[in-house]
Amino acid sequence: MTTDPIETVGVGMLGYSFMGKAHANAFRTVGYMMWPPPVQPELVVVAGRDESAVAEAARRYGFKAHTTDWHDVVTDPRVDIFDNCGPNFMHAEPTIAAAEAGKHVICEKPLGRDADESFETWRRVEATGVKHLCAFNYRFVPAIRLARELIESGELGEIRHYRARYLQDWITEPDFPMVWRLDREQAGSGALGDLGSHIIDLGHYLVGDIASVTGLTRTFIDDRPGGTVDVDDAFEATVAFEGGAVGTLEATRFARGRKNALSLELNGSNGSVAFDLERPNELQVSVPSLPTSVDGFRTVSVTESEHPFMANWWPPGHVIGWEHTFVHEIHHLLKAIAEDGDVEPHGATFRDGYRAAEVCDAIARSSEADQSVDIRYRSLEVRV
Repeated sequence: MTTDPIETVGVGMLGYSFMGKAHANAFRTVGYMMWPPPVQPELVVVAGRDESAVAEAARRYGFKAHTTDWHDVVTDPRVDIFDNCGPNFMHAEPTIAAAEAGKHVICEKPLGRDADESFETWRRVEATGVKHLCAFNYRFVPAIRLARELIESGELGEIRHYRARYLQDWITEPDFPMVWRLDREQAGSGALGDLGSHIIDLGHYLVGDIASVTGLTRTFIDDRPGGTVDVDDAFEATVAFEGGAVGTLEATRFARGRKNALSLELNGSNGSVAFDLERPNELQVSVPSLPTSVDGFRTVSVTESEHPFMANWWPPGHVIGWEHTFVHEIHHLLKAIAEDGDVEPHGATFRDGYRAAEVCDAIARSSEADQSVDIRYRSLEVRV
């Protein structure tokens, strides 16, 4: 057992509400549950627009200081990692500024309000040479990682189908007020970028690049108390992957009874896997190496110590939850920083954030034009 001191890294955060809480919890948890951490995070400063609210968040989460100006975080010499948990319209400028100031950067999804903004963010940040991670936290669900391992091992054979949906119900009532997520200028898109980007990224992670889409978007309630909605409430899409697989994607914020229901299924020539976020510790598996008493799926409880991430948690059968995906994600970035390693392929970089945005934009264009759209991903001419 070593008693050598662990190097520390200072964390500065923009945003303190839903995602800010999740990320702050992860930074505090990783230091003792993923022991020893690659580096020990220290919560230095958090920024937000409301002085009293951000002061209370700093006290509650354990930040040493707070500010109402994100520029203070970017220029603070104590900050090594800039974590952007702000609203979509605040993703690009602060994140680019932080990277150009030499900070490693995390940005919540979607990376930008559209593919152009996302590409520019990726381009500018990549040029600095810092580590960058787009927070697609569902890559760090143990069951999802196990699905990836089964695919890479060849257990499923050639992947032929990917179907995924992400359903919520939080804006179903007509009197739900206008908020920034319903305004195109601030959010970029609706369910498409908010929920769809997750299942698009998981498709890229598990299957490969999406080559073409045929999409349909809908806005069910245009007028809200306080403003007019100009983003999509829901979308449906069929997709073709570059490797030959086909798929369907669906996301809505109008599915009554569904609070945070992400589910997916992959079918290959040899087997299948299925996952439901409402049962996050389980993976449904049908492969030759896991025979069932009948021809069907076997439920694998992904809590054994040999399963992805689980050696750091509890004895078998003692489940973990949604918040732990952020702990795994933060640990992954800290390790890449400490070892000067790659964030890819398991972590989503800003390249991945851009590519998800390109698919989102293609779905919107397909719906508007009522035709299939081929996707052309841009690349960087020069990489550091």
